[in-house]
Amino acid sequence: MATPPPGDGARPVTIATLQAMKERGEKIASLTAYDAGFAALVDRAGVDFVLVGDSLGMVVQGHATTVPVTVDDIVYHSSMVARGLTRALIMSDLPFMSFPTPEAALANAARLMQEGGAQMVKLECHEGHAPIVERLADCDVPTCVHLGLRPQTVNKLGGYRVFGRDEATCKALIADAKRFESAGADMLLLECVASAAAKRIAEAVKVPVIGIGAGPDVDGQILVLYDIIGVTSGRRPRFAKDYMAGGRTLGEAVRAYVEEVRDGRYPAPEHGFS
Repeated sequence: MATPPPGDGARPVTIATLQAMKERGEKIASLTAYDAGFAALVDRAGVDFVLVGDSLGMVVQGHATTVPVTVDDIVYHSSMVARGLTRALIMSDLPFMSFPTPEAALANAARLMQEGGAQMVKLECHEGHAPIVERLADCDVPTCVHLGLRPQTVNKLGGYRVFGRDEATCKALIADAKRFESAGADMLLLECVASAAAKRIAEAVKVPVIGIGAGPDVDGQILVLYDIIGVTSGRRPRFAKDYMAGGRTLGEAVRAYVEEVRDGRYPAPEHGFS
């Protein structure tokens, strides 16, 4: 039987809900979605928030990276996802080059919220983006800051890698986390961060910390929906798990993921990085 949604039953999830879950030590479960049908599916399974990620560029549009995704794309898919949700909070990505300045970030965040129905925006940040986050916070835009591996920078990085494996980079990530919390971020997302470093980051800040390939000791988990239902083309990321194994239906697979996040079975050691 699926684990019932935590806390206040069927009432809509808010930032305050997620903050209270961190404070109570309850794990936050989240997934991506890109249309109304899948949004309704994951909502019924009890996810706490849904991300309309620029991952749609790869898993829906068929691009090699997330770089070609536009604000128009995110607005379009967010509007569909918003119509499929009744409980989960909806977060939408600010895609590549949509936030080069605080004013550009604000204008595009407004589009995601007003046209797309987003309740929070996510942006991939380095330390120089703190003024952008401050500007969004000053205008009451709920913000999630994405640290660690930032897929929008893949061309600059020259590929994908794990962050926080040594003490120097771990300390830098902790400093960034604190900087963005002070700037007004409501949530942090860590991608491909060594498990030990991610644990230290989650302990260093008061806002919820969500992991994707960041080990079990953060406040919650997110995965790309297509990765857990076995329809991703190419190699599945190490941190993803196939929840369709054993002949589950789509609904059963998503509920199994939510249950395993809640009780700590996911992620297992093989889904993280040392």
